[in-house]
Amino acid sequence: MRLPRSAAGWTMAVFGVLALLMGAVGLLWPEALLRLLGLEVPATRAAGDHTGTFLTASSMASFNMGVYYLLATATEWRPFFRFTVLFRLVTFTVFSIAVLADVAPGRFFGVALWEGLGAVATAVGLWWDDRRAGPGAVGLGRDSAVGAVPSADAAH
Repeated sequence: MRLPRSAAGWTMAVFGVLALLMGAVGLLWPEALLRLLGLEVPATRAAGDHTGTFLTASSMASFNMGVYYLLATATEWRPFFRFTVLFRLVTFTVFSIAVLADVAPGRFFGVALWEGLGAVATAVGLWWDDRRAGPGAVGLGRDSAVGAVPSADAAH
């Protein structure tokens, strides 16, 4: 895999690696992930408790998301970078509301904060890359120096 070629790419790579790792932890050692999130890990589960099912599904989604972010990083897929900024801010908002409404424990706000800070970091990275590329490189399309995509990698 290639190293990121831009500041925004580095933010995406960091999030991608961490999402992939946390997804793997949730799949392989679910109790550790629950404790990390500040959630209770009872010795036994009551009938009808689908915590394990939900944890498997969300861990697999996190693992897959990590792969998507790393693929976007490897291809310097800038529209995806911009898309994630918006939706990570939405995620920050929803998770924060869940904590404030006592739907999730207070430690879960750390997940919300991670999403919000990640969105801001990627937005700053996009801004920095555009600024570094100079005039005429807004959005860092294929013609800009920083976001240039080799023709062999470009979608036609």
